Amino acid sequence: MIEIKVPELAESISEGTIAQWLKNVGDNVKKGDNIVELETDKVNIEISADYDGIIQEVLREEGDTVEVGDVIAVLKENGEAGGEATQAPEAAESKEEAKQPAVEPIGTAQEKQPQETQPAEERKETDRPLASPAARKLARELGIDLSKVEARDPLGRVRPEDVKAASEKAAQPEQKPAKAPEKKPASAPKTADVPGKPVERMKLSRRRQTIAKRLVEVQQTAAMLTTFNEVDMTAINDIRKRRKDAFLQQNDVKLGYMSFFTKAVVGALKQFPLLNAEIQGDEVLLKKFYDIGIAVGAEEGLVVPVVRDADKLSFAGIEKEILSLGKKARDNKLTLSELQGGTFTITNGGIFGSLMSTPILNAPQVGILGMHGIKLRPVAIDAERMENRPMMYIALSYDHRIVDGREAVSFLAKVKEMLEDPESLLLQG
Repeated sequence: MIEIKVPELAESISEGTIAQWLKNVGDNVKKGDNIVELETDKVNIEISADYDGIIQEVLREEGDTVEVGDVIAVLKENGEAGGEATQAPEAAESKEEAKQPAVEPIGTAQEKQPQETQPAEERKETDRPLASPAARKLARELGIDLSKVEARDPLGRVRPEDVKAASEKAAQPEQKPAKAPEKKPASAPKTADVPGKPVERMKLSRRRQTIAKRLVEVQQTAAMLTTFNEVDMTAINDIRKRRKDAFLQQNDVKLGYMSFFTKAVVGALKQFPLLNAEIQGDEVLLKKFYDIGIAVGAEEGLVVPVVRDADKLSFAGIEKEILSLGKKARDNKLTLSELQGGTFTITNGGIFGSLMSTPILNAPQVGILGMHGIKLRPVAIDAERMENRPMMYIALSYDHRIVDGREAVSFLAKVKEMLEDPESLLLQG
C-alpha cells in the first residue's frame, strides 16, 4: 500500500482545504492521474498519483483542512496483495533518507512526519489559523492557543516569534482582566432570519476569506492615500484604430490598452523607484526589476498574476502574456509562481463600468494604478475651443510611509504624459 500525502506547496503555504476528490475508492489510477483538488489561499492545486494502482481508502473528506505531509488516501499498487499501508519502496531501503526533504509530492515515503504526531482531535479541525509548521510545534510545546496569537506578518501568518511573544505575554499578570474581552476585534452583528423571507447562507471559500483578511490588514498597516488624474485617450485610440489589423496579423494577438499602460507604468517607475519598493522592518527594499501584477477577476475573487520583466517585453509580448494569464485565471489554472513576487499592480475597473475608484494596495507593494472607463467629455483645448475627447480617470493608491505626496503626484503625471504621447513609449526600451 502507498500513502498519498499532501505535497510541499510553497514557502508561504502550509495547509489547504480538500475541494473535491477526482477519484473515488475502488477507482483505477495511472501514474500522473489527478486524484484530488486542493484549495489553498492563492490557487487550487491538483495532486496526482506517483504509481499505478487502485484507490484503497480515502482518509479525509471534502471540506477538511489538511497540512503538508498529512496522509489523505491510500493507494494499492497493481498486483499488490492486501495488507496494511506501507511506505513507498524508495524510503524502505534506508531510514537515513528521512533526514532529506521529500521530493515526491504523492506516494513518496517521508520518515519525518511531525504533523502525524498531533492528537487526532487537533488534526480534524477544519478552521485553523494560518501558521508555519514551526510555529504550530512551538505552540503545542508552550501550550499556546494559536487562534489567540497576534500575527505580525503582513500576510497574517503566525510565526515562531509571535508564539514566543504570546507566551511571554501570558506569563505576565493581567492588570485589567475585566476589560480583556473588549480588546477583541468587533465582529459584524448577525442579522436574524426574518420569518417568511427567503435567505441563503453561503460559506466563504478559503480564498475569499484570505482576500478579505488581507484587504483589511492592508488598510490597518499601510498609510494608504490615493491621488487622481485624467488621461486624454485620443492618441492611443488613433494608434489602435490605424494599427490594429496589421498588429493582429503580425503578432496573432489584439492591440489592447493594457500594453500601453504597462509600458507607461514601467517608464514612470524608472523615474520614481520608491513606488517599485517594499518595506521590510526598518529598511526599504528597492527593486531593480519590473514584475507588473495585472488584476484579473476570477470566479472566487480578484487574483493578480504577474507579467515578469515587463520592461523587456514588446507590446505584443505584454498583450500575449496578459491574455494567457487572464485565461488561466478564469479557468482556475494559475500556478503559485505566476501569482508571487509582483513589484507594482495595475487594475482595470473600467471593464466593469467603473468611472472612478480608490484601489487598495496589494501588499507588500506600495503602489497600485487604477484604470477606469473611457467616456466622451467636453475638454477645453484652448481659451476659445472646446472638443469632446475620450477621457479616462486614473488613480494611484500609495503607501505614504515611504512615498511622499509630491512623488506620487509626479508619478501619476508622468504616466499621463506618456499615455497622451504614446510614441514616447517606444523610446523607453
